[in-house]
Amino acid sequence: MRSARIALLGLIALVGGLFTATPAQAAPLFKAPFACGQKWTYSHHSAEVREALDFVRSDGGTTSGSPVLASASGTATRYYQANGAGNYIVIDHGGGWKTYYFHLNAFSVPSGASVGQGQQIGTTGSTGNSSGAHIHYEQLYNGVGQKIRINGTQLAYPGSYGGYHLTSDNGCGAGKYWVDTFANATGYAQPNTNDAQGVLNAGTNYVYCKVWGQEIRGANGTYNHWWLKTDLDTVYAGKNGRGAYVSAYYLSRWGNDEARDNNGAVIPNC
Repeated sequence: MRSARIALLGLIALVGGLFTATPAQAAPLFKAPFACGQKWTYSHHSAEVREALDFVRSDGGTTSGSPVLASASGTATRYYQANGAGNYIVIDHGGGWKTYYFHLNAFSVPSGASVGQGQQIGTTGSTGNSSGAHIHYEQLYNGVGQKIRINGTQLAYPGSYGGYHLTSDNGCGAGKYWVDTFANATGYAQPNTNDAQGVLNAGTNYVYCKVWGQEIRGANGTYNHWWLKTDLDTVYAGKNGRGAYVSAYYLSRWGNDEARDNNGAVIPNC
């Protein structure tokens, strides 16, 4: 009788083990899906799918056209849904984890590309079923939407913008400083206007460092002697767009002879 009871308990333990849920694969340390130093506000409404949050800029910069960054490394796949997500990217991070980025204005990587954390994958837009430029962002585990965590901390789920804000550290500390520029700027081989190499598009861009050079002065009297080393968006035929110099005059939010990033940090000398 005792042996039969032991056998029954063993069978129950075996069956119970078969139905024990597999522990969740540890999530990547996700970072904000926008550039280092930028501050965005976010919200969630009942129509949003899979625990998504919508992000718009709240630091004075323009939401439309701002870079969308991979919040963790993985493989990026491009999609299009005319009446829903518009242009969107899904990044497979492995272990069952994926992130989604909806309503992109444009893609910055090919489908199937391996991307690193902090790499630009697109630009913010309002494609598909959208009433204004924003990043619709999701984190999924085995196809199920999860409460969004950034740097390991779960974000709130407010019903409207303005109550909560998030400043990004995605891409920080990698030798790049993120800045906003108010107009397309010609880039040159040196910190002067002697040898044009191409164009840096207006918007949010990264720069590496600064050097003192030729003064650039605007019609309104503003000026800047600092030049920012960066990589250009458009390169002229026969020229080199990497490591070119763009005048700090084009920075959106700083004054005469100032060269700071979007977080207010002084850009280091080259």
